[in-house]
Amino acid sequence: MMVQQTGNLPQVKDPQMNDRDRLNDLLATEKYLSMGYNVALNEFSHRELYDTVKMILSDTHDAHRVTFEQMFNLGWYKLPQQPLDTVALAYNQFSNYQGQFPYQQ
Repeated sequence: MMVQQTGNLPQVKDPQMNDRDRLNDLLATEKYLSMGYNVALNEFSHRELYDTVKMILSDTHDAHRVTFEQMFNLGWYKLPQQPLDTVALAYNQFSNYQGQFPYQQ
């Protein structure tokens, strides 16, 4: 039996997985796979294997993005909105780091 759920979790949840639980598990799995593929790519010496895993990594990133967007659109993955002055301060701070890069563009 599939438990349907809206954007808000109930106060007391039964042990059954609902749609939000499934998407959250999928998102965590995609993150885990991406990290593993990234490490593997750094270690491969065989070019064809490298290219194949790189393609799989790209597919994994795409699946992660689709899952994230679905959760975000359903209100199950929230990002706090920051005040404009906080964003401007962070932008200015990191913009000043550009002068430290070894290769200027």
